[in-house]
Amino acid sequence: MFLAMNRFKIARGHEETFVEHWRRRESYLGEVPGFVRFHLLKGPQTEAYTLFASHTEWESEQAFADWTQSEAFMKAHANAGKAPREIYLGPPELELFESIL
Repeated sequence: MFLAMNRFKIARGHEETFVEHWRRRESYLGEVPGFVRFHLLKGPQTEAYTLFASHTEWESEQAFADWTQSEAFMKAHANAGKAPREIYLGPPELELFESIL
């Protein structure tokens, strides 16, 4: 199993805008071989931001790599920049994990 997470620092007061953007977004993940599941996670808050993470689970690292080169990936990210920029406190931080146990 392979996990990919993007962590987003969302300015306080803009959480619902961020979540609604993800609700309306078509991911096309169901079309991709090796995709297992997706979660959008809400994490801790500071005075400045709320942490969110998009979490995808894959059968293998190769399945994830193939997704990033696919037409489905391009379609899924075509509208990624449509959310207002001011809600983000910096770019997303990608973290990749290989399951070992």
